[in-house]
Amino acid sequence: MDRPRKPTLDTVASAVGVSRATVSNAYNRPDQLSAALRERILAAAQALGYAGPDPVARSLATRHSAAVGFMLGHRLSASFSDQALSVVLDGLASTVDGHDHCLVLMPGHDRGGPRPSTVSRAQADVVVAYSLPDDAPALAAVRARGLPLVVIDQPVLPDTARVEVDDYAGARMAAEHVVARGHRRVAVLTFALRPDGRNGLVSPVRRGSASFRVTRDRVNGYLDVLGDVPVWECADSTRELARTGARELLSPSPTRPTAVVCTSDELAFGAIQAARDLGLRVPEDVSVVGFDDIPAAQHADPPLTTIRQPLAEKGRRAGELALRLLDGGRPGEPSRVALGLVERESTTAVK
Repeated sequence: MDRPRKPTLDTVASAVGVSRATVSNAYNRPDQLSAALRERILAAAQALGYAGPDPVARSLATRHSAAVGFMLGHRLSASFSDQALSVVLDGLASTVDGHDHCLVLMPGHDRGGPRPSTVSRAQADVVVAYSLPDDAPALAAVRARGLPLVVIDQPVLPDTARVEVDDYAGARMAAEHVVARGHRRVAVLTFALRPDGRNGLVSPVRRGSASFRVTRDRVNGYLDVLGDVPVWECADSTRELARTGARELLSPSPTRPTAVVCTSDELAFGAIQAARDLGLRVPEDVSVVGFDDIPAAQHADPPLTTIRQPLAEKGRRAGELALRLLDGGRPGEPSRVALGLVERESTTAVK
């Protein structure tokens, strides 16, 4: 027995007695029809079981998908646990929402961003890259497709719209804060310098080969104030990796650091737990500073001293840039948002 054919635009057009283009306008350009005619077309479509134009077929015909692609540095599971990313993504989504565009998430692979094949297949008209390494293969795939690109934080690319903060200045601010409180033995806890999964103490050679611009700038900002102090690298910005690294940095010795400055709040939370593992009090025995001011920072125990960056604003500005590029606009100068030190109870003066 033959299956009944699915209704099409032509089926609805014939039933209403209008052209195929008129039915299409009822879905795609409603301002071209009177309200009464559009209601009559949609009612006929519902009665016939027609659900509307196929979005895939429409994108193939128009070469537009009405989608903003978002390239992640990590797999989806790791990305959804990243509070800073969640706030940025919320800001982006709130801006794109209401403009008939959807978001397409492209998960990262092996810490280096999405596979090029993922980018090649994605139905997107503009791409937003979030914190990728300088040499991420996915960036070449975006260029090969000729798609406009917005970068949040990193990397720095020519002819690309970008939203950023002054990571170097923010790190200097944090380092100057602990130095002003008398700390001279300080350690640095950082997220990845390269997407190769390494954890451990960082050599000058390793620092010089960093492919993550944000890491490079934050670490350099710390060291330009603090001098030659130990730096421990974590492959990801997670509390458990930070806990392991901070235990190494804070292990008992005559030169145990009295302060740890971190390149993210998540790393700072791990450092606080490591201090407790070793029987140290925060901030009485060791001060801890984060970077980001994610929502959990003010509710931590103790509340975290950190560098605040307006994460939601970064997402909103990236969304505005993406919409501008979709309308044929130019990338323009980088959009830089301001940083500030938030002093809470995880730091104190050396006694």
